[in-house]
Amino acid sequence: MKKPISVMAGMLFCSFMSFSQVEDMTPSEIRYRDSITKLNQSNAAIAASQEAYNKGIELFNQKKYKEAITSFNKSIASDPNFTAAYYNKGVAENEAEMYQDAVNTFTILIGKQKGYSKAYFQRGRGYQGLLDYLKAEKDYEESIKLDANNPKAYYNYGTLKFLQQDYNAAIKYFTKSIELDPSSPMAYNDRGSCYRMQENYPKAIEDYEAALRKNPNLAFVLNNVGTTKKKMKDYAGALIAFNRAISVDVNFFLAYNNRGVTLLEKGSLDDAIKDFEKALQINPQYAPAASNLSGIYFKRKDFKKAEDLATKAITIDPNYASAYVNRGMAREMLRKMEEACSDWKKASDLGSAEGKVCHSGNCSN
Repeated sequence: MKKPISVMAGMLFCSFMSFSQVEDMTPSEIRYRDSITKLNQSNAAIAASQEAYNKGIELFNQKKYKEAITSFNKSIASDPNFTAAYYNKGVAENEAEMYQDAVNTFTILIGKQKGYSKAYFQRGRGYQGLLDYLKAEKDYEESIKLDANNPKAYYNYGTLKFLQQDYNAAIKYFTKSIELDPSSPMAYNDRGSCYRMQENYPKAIEDYEAALRKNPNLAFVLNNVGTTKKKMKDYAGALIAFNRAISVDVNFFLAYNNRGVTLLEKGSLDDAIKDFEKALQINPQYAPAASNLSGIYFKRKDFKKAEDLATKAITIDPNYASAYVNRGMAREMLRKMEEACSDWKKASDLGSAEGKVCHSGNCSN
């Protein structure tokens, strides 16, 4: 007798497995496939790099330098050979005063792109910011050798020479910058300051006025005119220049301070006090204004207030020699000779000729 066959309803048993078939590819077809894949990946990386780069430029133009640097880093990460991203990253680092980072970035860029004059120029800016003047000079010289028609390279070289008090060399480079770009007021202004430091006041005024013809609304140039005319004892002309500077920029504390000094020399003590107080109101960390107020109250024989104001200036700037001279004079009148001598000694150590005279004439050691 046959056994009955048991069937489970709804169940289907399959006795085979399914495999997908891959057709064989020739070596050339494989290479083509791989090259297309790499090309697509490269195009995607380049697109991402360009997008980050464009964002960096937008942020840079908004003066958001640190955010721009972040975007340029993203651009470089996607495309390590994108030299424009390195360049603009380095410029942003200079603008953000991240000078060592800028030097590092431009060193990489110079390694990737030989003979890039602007990279040497910008690296020179970085070295200048680090006060490494020798390396800055070498980079400016290399930049000029590669591109003798870049006025900015000559201008920056001039500022470097000015900082080193080599005024003749600075004048030479500022003059070359002016020849290449007569429209820029900055080289005129800075060459004028070289002449002022050499006490060639007429030439200084000539250059400052040339700068103002390029742009009449530069408060710092008007301030320079004022300080130069004060040195020429042209107090009326100095006051006109300071007044113009303040009308251009009502918060320009340097002009208030310098106008105060001019008024002080004219004997207008009340007006001078107002200007020094205004300078301090605008910038509470401006030590010269506090020291100048000390000098006025000394003249008025309010020696305690003179001492307090000089102390305030020293608190703001512990290396401000004139404040030690003024406090020493106030303390002498307050019969605090030991403290006065200590102040004059400190002023002398900081390079003050007045401090040296006061100390040697009044103190035993």
